[in-house]
Amino acid sequence: MIVILGAMDSEISSFLSVMDNAKILHWNGFDHHQGTIEGRAVLVSKSGVGKVMAAMMTQHLIDAYHPLAVLFTGLAGSLQPHIAIGDTLIASDLVQHDMEASGIGFPRGQIPFSDWRFLPADPRLLHLASEFVPYQGKLHLGRICTGDQFISHREMASHAYLADELAGDGVEMEGASVAQVCAINDVPCLVARTISDKADGSAGVNFEEFLPLASHNSLDLVRYMLPQL
Repeated sequence: MIVILGAMDSEISSFLSVMDNAKILHWNGFDHHQGTIEGRAVLVSKSGVGKVMAAMMTQHLIDAYHPLAVLFTGLAGSLQPHIAIGDTLIASDLVQHDMEASGIGFPRGQIPFSDWRFLPADPRLLHLASEFVPYQGKLHLGRICTGDQFISHREMASHAYLADELAGDGVEMEGASVAQVCAINDVPCLVARTISDKADGSAGVNFEEFLPLASHNSLDLVRYMLPQL
């Protein structure tokens, strides 16, 4: 079974629209949708927004269903001028940008007293995803920065470290926590994001506008990958 996650209902709706043999499993107020897509057994679920919710859901699904892989999809903001709205950003690695313990000698993003900082994507999943051609926009491989903050234009002056110190290409709120849980459990993981804004002051408008696009774009990518997993 492949687990497919998105933070919100609107980020998984396209998957549910094409699922065959679907049944709903209830867990602590969450609905897990089990069935098949492209002939492959999948479980599609909303994780909730933010690092804690995403980590909690990922661990639960690993414990309960022992997936072959976890794919996390949804929206992100671009941190680089060449990554445009509507493009697809596949995380080659991820980092928690709000993990900051420099006062005790650790670089930004590193979990103190551990080796966890930059979390690489599963090499096989990354290779498969890198060959996907989106219906619209371009495909990019890069670093995704994760934190419990919605970063928009007014925050960018105080968050310049996202692009310079951390060399980030995109920013969102769940991916690195999912990647860390998967790494600890030795479960292959891939995070893929559709760019909804460029932190240019219009993030709120673009966020709502691009929810349906992100869901369809994520579905196209996952349908491309599933037969090869």
